[in-house]
Amino acid sequence: MSQPRNPQTAAMEALIEAHATELKLPTVKARFRAMAAEALREQQTPTAYLAALLEAEMNERAERRERRRMLEARFPMLKRLEEFRFADNPRIPQATIAALAEGSWIDDREGVVMVGDSGTGKTHLAIALAICACHQGRRVRFTTLAGLANEHKKPTAAENSAGSSDATPAPSWWS
Repeated sequence: MSQPRNPQTAAMEALIEAHATELKLPTVKARFRAMAAEALREQQTPTAYLAALLEAEMNERAERRERRRMLEARFPMLKRLEEFRFADNPRIPQATIAALAEGSWIDDREGVVMVGDSGTGKTHLAIALAICACHQGRRVRFTTLAGLANEHKKPTAAENSAGSSDATPAPSWWS
């Protein structure tokens, strides 16, 4: 962090930091000094400087959103369509997968079911298509059929009486 040139500059920088904090503009707060110095060196107009600063904020927000979507999706591993070997799986139509990657089936509220033998690339393609959806700004959640069944499984009577941690214990004076 460079030293302010005078008390007036220091006050303005403190005000910018406070406003950026209040307005939740972390990139503006972190980069306004460096970008202002760069704008001076390059003789940019104040409008050009402001546009560049706001563009940096927008870009970093988009990157954070995408990272958050990828984390929230709970992928067991990252797989990309570019990594899939269609030559090793000739029964999988590459054109169909490319069309699915565009995501129109999501807009149309259609489902995709992948059926095949073990090792044919179903999980790879499912993850890759979900990652494509994340890149398009969509929120996704990856799960397996077994994981989905476990999530929505109702506890049995034995599990309920076994003292589940979610159960609220009865007060001691109820006995």
